[in-house]
Amino acid sequence: LNPVPYLKLPYYPEISAQGVYVVDYPSFTPIMERHSRKSFFPASTTKIITALVAYDVYQPNQIITINKVISDGQIMGLVLGEKITVENLLYGVLVHSANDAAYALAENFGYQNFIDLMNKKAKELKMINSHFVNPAGYDDIKQTTSPFDLALASRTLLSNEYLTKIVATKEITISDIDFKIFHRLSNVNKLLGEIPGVGGVKTGYTENAGENLVSFYKKNGHQLIIVILKSKDRF
Repeated sequence: LNPVPYLKLPYYPEISAQGVYVVDYPSFTPIMERHSRKSFFPASTTKIITALVAYDVYQPNQIITINKVISDGQIMGLVLGEKITVENLLYGVLVHSANDAAYALAENFGYQNFIDLMNKKAKELKMINSHFVNPAGYDDIKQTTSPFDLALASRTLLSNEYLTKIVATKEITISDIDFKIFHRLSNVNKLLGEIPGVGGVKTGYTENAGENLVSFYKKNGHQLIIVILKSKDRF
């Protein structure tokens, strides 16, 4: 078996991210950290938790009717009255980082109940520096996470083959159940499909959060989770 990778150079690479946590996925041994337990705005990395909760409370083939449309930020273009499967909404959330898909999953379950489950999930995963008040990642003084916490959430997502397949998707076109409304989804992660070994996981950006990126990376037999928050150049 491959031992845990370690730093061979006498220094860490220079990066602009204010929060960093790089960890060996199988053993969860940290390799590099910077302010790893400090609170940051998660932006759309929030959707890792949104997806984990949605996976818990829905069946993939369950049909949701869109009763409310969100138009702020990144959206997939859901239409009022559209009937669409949970699986396709999960593709929207995790591939396209669609805020409207995240809200559809939360609203259909009961918005506050869904948010409560997000915080319950964070507590279960021992994400002690995380709290959520919305499913999309909009900036809010009460919506926080840390690099370490996002590594915990990512470890859980990556242990789920179904969700792991979704986060590694570069592009996909999905539709409503009647094949009348089509949504072309492109992954926001520029490294996916460009850098061999990168398999997701989630991007995030707002002006206050800066550039956030959670990556799953395989190289030389190693598997790494790389979390960077408040970066000026995440890719």
